[in-house]
Amino acid sequence: MKMIVGLGNIEKKYEGTRHNVGFMVVERFVEEHGGNFNKEKFDSLISELFINGEKIIVIKPTTYMNESGRAVRPLMDYFNLTTEDIIICHDDMDLEIGHLRLRQKGSAGGHNGIKSIISHVGTEKFKRVRVGIDHPQKMSVVDWVLSRFTKEQEAKLDDGLTRAVAALDDWIENDDFMNTMNRFN
Repeated sequence: MKMIVGLGNIEKKYEGTRHNVGFMVVERFVEEHGGNFNKEKFDSLISELFINGEKIIVIKPTTYMNESGRAVRPLMDYFNLTTEDIIICHDDMDLEIGHLRLRQKGSAGGHNGIKSIISHVGTEKFKRVRVGIDHPQKMSVVDWVLSRFTKEQEAKLDDGLTRAVAALDDWIENDDFMNTMNRFN
């Protein structure tokens, strides 16, 4: 069993914002696998999929971004998962829009959702799919991550979301994240 977590803010006013890229990844993943987020448990919307005979739990925390760990830890405990079994999809300002960076571990890098997960699971050693949202030029970081993409940026983002879903599929199919990183980084 594996768990895929998409980070974002749940309120409607945040849909389509840069900080909700993690939600966008898991929504596309679930849609492409014919599922939906039809359950709610431990501050999360949940989709349960079976891919190649393996149960895949996909979650969107209903906490705010900065409290994401509050949703992730109880679900790990409930499904008896370790950090080896989970992957977190989130936005990254240090990458150009739509670019991916897969990592097996690392610091929060200033991302408060990741910081919360590290705090709740007790380690930095969990897989991540980081999707670039670019760095703000003339606005504050908060305003930037809560802003929407321009039409030109949406095409780049769409490519990144497609590649992120393909990376998740690759990890599930091959169960070898190092090889997935080599293919998608």
